[in-house]
Amino acid sequence: MPDAAQIAADLRALFGADAVLTEAEDLAKYESGWRYGKGRALLAVRPGTTADVSRLLAYCHAGGLRVMPQGANTGLVGASNPDASGEMLVLSLERLNKRLEIDPVNRTALVDGGVLLSSLNEALVAHGLMFPIDLGADPTLGGMIATNTGGTRLLKYGDVRHNLQGLEVVLADGTVIEALNFLRKNNTGLDLKQLFVGTSGIFGVITGAVLQVVPVPKQHATALVGCASGETVLALLQALERELADVFTAFEVISAEALTPVFRHHTDLRNPYGASQAPAYTALVELSSTLPLTALDLPEVLEERLGAFMEGEAGEGITDIFMGKPEEFWSLRHHISESLRSEGKVLAFDISVPRSRMATFTEAARAILMAEYPFVRCCDFGHWGDGGTHLNLVWDESTSPVATAELAPVLQGRIYDLAVLEFDGSYSAEHGVGPHNQRFYDAYTREPVRQLNGAIKAHLDPGRILGTTRLD
Repeated sequence: MPDAAQIAADLRALFGADAVLTEAEDLAKYESGWRYGKGRALLAVRPGTTADVSRLLAYCHAGGLRVMPQGANTGLVGASNPDASGEMLVLSLERLNKRLEIDPVNRTALVDGGVLLSSLNEALVAHGLMFPIDLGADPTLGGMIATNTGGTRLLKYGDVRHNLQGLEVVLADGTVIEALNFLRKNNTGLDLKQLFVGTSGIFGVITGAVLQVVPVPKQHATALVGCASGETVLALLQALERELADVFTAFEVISAEALTPVFRHHTDLRNPYGASQAPAYTALVELSSTLPLTALDLPEVLEERLGAFMEGEAGEGITDIFMGKPEEFWSLRHHISESLRSEGKVLAFDISVPRSRMATFTEAARAILMAEYPFVRCCDFGHWGDGGTHLNLVWDESTSPVATAELAPVLQGRIYDLAVLEFDGSYSAEHGVGPHNQRFYDAYTREPVRQLNGAIKAHLDPGRILGTTRLD
């Protein structure tokens, strides 16, 4: 074990007493993730500048100390938590949040890696701008880059990768790579910043970034559309993209099995279906525009287009159309996960497949459950507009014929094999790899890809001190 007392003394001398945490009650919040990940930290250090991060990593590199970079610790695969060894130092970016510079003409924001998403958007309000990645959590911008966050409006705005212009990153030995590019056009070689996106901090610690920001829409239009089948959902998606692509912002799809528990556990939320049973799927459609209502009446446009689709041959599977307030309909979507947890044990999947195969994939998953695990319900919902689905499996542990410890890994293997091997999909659409998904990365990643990742890791972090995720 590293000498924690000596290390703490050294680091307090470098960064000040309040920058270093060693007591168990202080370390607890850094050791456990939102959903997965429970470890034990040697100590936690909270540097306040990029120079401090550089000095800290140089110290750790020289001493062979393992480091877990951490933002707001809101990830869902355990990639921001130390392992159980008690030997990892947590490098928290919570104090690295001073830079927040907005250029409204260039439509960019220069931020420290520890700036929260909410802080950025609050600062952008005065300029009529926003960072368009929409999430239920409030992560740091560095963490969002490290995990390539997507969100519910990826259909229109893309993920973090699409909204990133420049990066500042500190390598494992303390070397600072300053590539804070403010240009939208800069075709001068390798786009170096993309090397660090989505790698959970194992190639380097992101301490700063230049982000593209967008104008805040002046109006939104939302609708819930009842669909009798997955095929109808995909036909609707095609029609909306073909006719409304310029203003088409989000397309979320909720199965009846995922929607019904929301009304069961949240009676304060309005059920548009009333006493009727919800259809197989409900699509949450959103349009947005910077044009004012006087120039373009989005609710009228959406209602007219949905009506026209319903009257066509492809619209035979449409059961209902409800126009309504965005906050009301999005509230239904955002209460799904907690409602399902009130129903029983939840095994959550973050899967993507080609959009054209989403309906058949979901049917195939349901068929597996019906044939082999009839006591497990498939309560799926997610971002069909970008090919992502949260395939939540729910069962009553008190009546289950198979113990959860035995059942969960078997179900994971069956569903992931289906998605990856039979439907050309991914076992992690947006949550990343991390310890929670490591064995699936090992099982499905082709050897040449792993060798290349390993070569990059060996060059950037030869001592292998950063993180717990393995990409080689």
